[in-house]
Formats: sequence, structure tokens, C-alpha cells
Amino acid sequence: MSLPPVDTQFLLKFLTDLLNIPSPSGFTGGAMDFIETAFAPHPTVHLARTTKGALVATMPGQHADQPRSIATHVDTLGAMVKEIKSNGRLKLARIGGLLWNTVETEGCNVITSGGESLRGSILYHKASGHVFKTKVLEGTRDEDSMEVRLDARTTSEKETRALGIDVGDFVMIDPRVEVTNNFVRSRFLDDKACVACVLAAVKSLYGAGLVPVQKTSLFFSNYEEVGHGAASGIPADAKELLVLDMAVVGEGQTSDEFHCSLCAKDASGPYHHGMSQRLRQLAQSNGIAYKVDVYTYYGSDGSAFLRAGGDVNVALIGPGIEASHNYERTHLDALVATTQWILAYLIN
Repeated sequence: MSLPPVDTQFLLKFLTDLLNIPSPSGFTGGAMDFIETAFAPHPTVHLARTTKGALVATMPGQHADQPRSIATHVDTLGAMVKEIKSNGRLKLARIGGLLWNTVETEGCNVITSGGESLRGSILYHKASGHVFKTKVLEGTRDEDSMEVRLDARTTSEKETRALGIDVGDFVMIDPRVEVTNNFVRSRFLDDKACVACVLAAVKSLYGAGLVPVQKTSLFFSNYEEVGHGAASGIPADAKELLVLDMAVVGEGQTSDEFHCSLCAKDASGPYHHGMSQRLRQLAQSNGIAYKVDVYTYYGSDGSAFLRAGGDVNVALIGPGIEASHNYERTHLDALVATTQWILAYLIN
């Protein structure tokens, strides 16, 4: 059976909209709501939330004797207010593996416990080149040296607190989404690119009048970046788990921005060889552009699930994303290949 066509306009529009909804680990409600609305045209899909806030969308299949699950994550890196400094600026704590040097000078919004949003920017604490020239060039970027400069008239802790800001407030970093010549540049393509591919695959599947060969649950995780996203919540009847997460692009990697990659092994160990081989055969038989790679400094929701005692076969695929955990980039070709591979898996 040939694969149904992929609606690339939907794919890019959904991805762009999702990227513009902030969702650091612990603050993913708005993004989850947005994903849930995308299932409105598909009334046969059963939607549920786990206690922890993950979204599970269950698609009926031709059969239900070997149920499957597909996992992606919507949570991203981010930051939280750790301290209000005496000068009114904010000291931050990282959420996930945020790299401080990659967000220096970036715009952000601080979300107060009362729901207010205050604009600001993330800066090195000695930012002026005319005052701290050597330190600006050579200073270490870490939790002690980075701060939020609020766009508000405040020069003291008291004045900042009067704005409604407190320790524990989330800091939403601007993603800076741009689509140019079929390249998508943005922070947090990890893993919103894969979420978009899953939704594009669902649209293509039902648009062609097809259903999955097996009952399939789509698991949208909300704590992957902090290590425990899929440790719970994967449906108990799942017999195998396909994880969708970004492929690492860089020196020493086979992955690139134009292919979907199959991860044979990451820092948590090898993924299931038999399931991985079946995915390779599906890609080859459907003419899907793919690579095979090993990721040294990487873990996934599959890793979390297995460490928590998951007793199913797990494999991992995803689009090549350059400059991971930085200002990331991928190409439409990789997104389409990933969507096609999802479709091939669903109908075979």
C-alpha cells in the first residue's frame, strides 16, 4: 500500500503555532490544549490526560491484539526565577539542559503566579562593553552570572516584588521561529518538530480513509526534558513503543537536516534491534530518506520508560535537527520523511 500524501502546509503551520506556545517542563498546559484541539476533526480518537498532565490520544485500529504506542514530548527547556536580586533583577534556575550562552541577550516573558506576563531579556550580569569589556568577553555564563533585566522601572527587590514577581515564577524564552526556503529555525524544535509530524501523519491517515493496523495510543509527554516524562502513563496494554525525538546533527554523526534518523543506541543503551530492523525495512520499501545513528549524550522518553520498568520493545526515530539545545534548525525534507515513516508504521 502506498503512503498517503503529507499536507506540508498543515505541518509547517501547526509546527510554527506550537513553537510559539511556551511550554517548559512544568508549564505545558497551553501547548497540550493546542494539541488536543487538533484532534477535533477526528472524533474516533479517544483523548485523555494522565494525572501528571500528559495527553494520550488513542486511535482505534483494524486489530487490538498487539496495541502500540507512539511517544513524543511537548515540554522544552526553560528557566525559573530562583532569586530576586537586590538591584531588582532576577537570578534564574535552569529547567532541563538549557545552555546559558545560547540565550544571552534573548527576550523573555516572566509569568507571575497571578497570571501576569512581564517582558524582559536575559543578560550577562556585567553586560556593558563600555564598562566591563574584558569580563563581557571572558566571563563565565552560569546561574550566578546570568540575570533577567525586566522592562519595568525597578531597582530593588521590593519594587520587583511589587510587580507581582516571586521565586518560582516561570521564565518563557522567545523561540524566534522563522521558516525560510523550507528551513525551520527556532528554539525548541526538540521535540515540537516530532509532535507536528505525528499530527500531520494523523491528518494524512484519516484524510485517506485509513485506520492504523493496530490500536495505537499517541502519548504526548510533558516532562521529558527533566527525565521522567514517559516513566508513567504509557498505556499498560502497549506491546511496543515507537519514540519520536530529534536526531543529533553535528561532527561525528551520520544524521543531517534532510533525513529522518533511526537511533540504534544512545546514552541509555541500544534500542530494540528487531523493531529497529523492521522500521528500516519499512523505510526502504516506502522510499523514505533515512539515516542510522548513535547518540552519545542523549536520552529519550524511551529511556525513561525502560528505566521505570517498561516491558515492551522500544525504537526511536526523528528528524535531523542541527544545533540541538541551541538555536535549532531542520528542513521540511526531514519533517516529511519523519511523517512518512510514522504513516508506514501505522498502516503496517
